[in-house]
Amino acid sequence: MKLLFWACTGLIAYTYFGYAIWLRLQVSLKRRPILQRPILPTVSIVIAVRNEEATLPAKLQNLRLLNYPQSLLQIVIASDGSTDRTVDILKCAASILPIVLNQSHGKSCALNEAVEHATGDILVFQDARQSINPDAVSELVSCFADPEVGAVSGELILENDLLASSSNSLGVYWKIEKILRKLESASGSVVGVTGALYAMRHELYTIIPDDTILDDVFLPMHVARMGKRVVFQPTAIARDRLFEEDGKEFSRKVRTLTGNYQLLRLEPWLLSWKNPLLFRLISHKILRLLVPLLLILALIASAMSAGTFYRAAFYLQILFYMSAALGRVIPSTRKFILVAIANTFVMLNAAAVLAFYNFIVGKNSVWAM
Repeated sequence: MKLLFWACTGLIAYTYFGYAIWLRLQVSLKRRPILQRPILPTVSIVIAVRNEEATLPAKLQNLRLLNYPQSLLQIVIASDGSTDRTVDILKCAASILPIVLNQSHGKSCALNEAVEHATGDILVFQDARQSINPDAVSELVSCFADPEVGAVSGELILENDLLASSSNSLGVYWKIEKILRKLESASGSVVGVTGALYAMRHELYTIIPDDTILDDVFLPMHVARMGKRVVFQPTAIARDRLFEEDGKEFSRKVRTLTGNYQLLRLEPWLLSWKNPLLFRLISHKILRLLVPLLLILALIASAMSAGTFYRAAFYLQILFYMSAALGRVIPSTRKFILVAIANTFVMLNAAAVLAFYNFIVGKNSVWAM
């Protein structure tokens, strides 16, 4: 039992800290810089939407402010069976190529259809909800001056006006995630991109299977399989907000983790030596899915192990989970850092458990919250 406790604790520590340390060593030993310079290829912005009448006007205005030559820019927006005014808004918009799918077949089908009509050498994928900086497209495109680069991720900045303690702790999680992506990029390739803003060479696009949840992992992994780098460009910025509504961030995390499970079923080569990013995928994605099981085993192992140290470890775990429960029952207690961290940590791992359940029963949401 003591061996089990240390094995589980070690894997948990590696998942959240050890992998970042390993990447830091990789960067210090052999940094792989990106050859960047201003270039002006033709660009197709590709967006799939469904019932986005509330966000589309602002998104279209945001696209008009892009600092990129209009003669080289194409905007393709596919409506996936929208039942509100989305299609009317698209048809009335200038300089937009609207693709209207009368029935909803999922985001992946809408993206595939939009790309069929895209003419740009570079595809830039965005979501409707987020705004992007005027120079975001130019910043992404500059990375393609490097012939080794096949896809580029932008940076998603999560903004929160209320600055609640619970959101601050979740913000720390996102900061850690961005640190990992920067280190992965500096030492080779990232294993996923920011769904709100990423780009790839048109010729590397792979048809996305129906009902795929995570196009922002599926596509970059195929780019890496074709021998090209997938890099992170922190100066290409998209902006979103942390949801204050109880359960919104939880739902979004459940969808993402469900997509990770789904992707392993759709693309079994990801867990084989055919995947050049196998070690990174396991370290960054797969182990996070296993953390809830590791936490349970560590708790049981410490409870069943003799000795003062293991008894103390057991009670510290109980205190941690009680703090998380307190933050859930009494939200005002999340202003205390221990409660906020415990609440966020347990929420993220509860999302992983629910994601596994969704995957088993086939409950997949192909559209983001």
